[in-house]
Amino acid sequence: MTSKLIPSDPASVMVIRKVTPNILTCSAPFARYGKFKVGGRGTIVRLQNNSLAVFSPIALTPDVRTHLEELGNNVQYISALDYEHHIFISEWAKAFPNAKILGVEGLPEKRESSKETAGNKFDHVWTRGNKDDFRVDPDFDRDFEYEYVGSHANKELVFYYKPDKTLIEADLMFNLPATEQYSRTKEGAEQGVLTKLFVGFMNTQGAAKWQKRFIWYAPSAKDRKGFNQSIKRINSWDFQRIIPCHGDVIENNAKGIFQTVFDWHIKSQKA
Repeated sequence: MTSKLIPSDPASVMVIRKVTPNILTCSAPFARYGKFKVGGRGTIVRLQNNSLAVFSPIALTPDVRTHLEELGNNVQYISALDYEHHIFISEWAKAFPNAKILGVEGLPEKRESSKETAGNKFDHVWTRGNKDDFRVDPDFDRDFEYEYVGSHANKELVFYYKPDKTLIEADLMFNLPATEQYSRTKEGAEQGVLTKLFVGFMNTQGAAKWQKRFIWYAPSAKDRKGFNQSIKRINSWDFQRIIPCHGDVIENNAKGIFQTVFDWHIKSQKA
């Protein structure tokens, strides 16, 4: 199934970029359901103690390994950002067996139910019951704030890397088209009728009215109160950049764009 979603030769199309001296992004083509070009992105962060954390792991290519060596190669944390972004956890866990694996409730069971993904023990699992008192360890917690958005349909886990004022997230919001992620392919980031329609919904331009409506009526609908509380907490962080899994990194006016997309949730009412 994954062969239909990810490139057969990730190294040939991956874009590896230093966003800051401590943050490395690994961006590649990814087509949701094999039809919607949304792109995929793994993010590697060097903590103040020089250990590395990887979020939403992407293919561990030779080029990625080279960059890891340049950053010290001390991978101590491997985190799935939600119930869906976990395909490459096994590959990273095998390469870095001492790393702690982080994820959300239900994901360990989901992975154990498939022969392709079974066999990895999760060290830290966020649940709706433990999220308020959750701690990883002193080194990780010194550098990161985090919020488990269990009210989201995909059980989102959002991280704020305080030293570089950067928000890291998966499906909480998109910033399509996935221009960087398709920049090394012969395909356009907006190529295809279904992709063009999806880009129209899941972009952050202007009032972002379609993405705002989509989030209000779809992923947040079952527990909007809980979703609103999570968004308000995330909005309290002093981030200046957003690294999404899908679409381009938001370098300018990130907080303003976030507040536009989630305006109704921040105000707890639809305008």
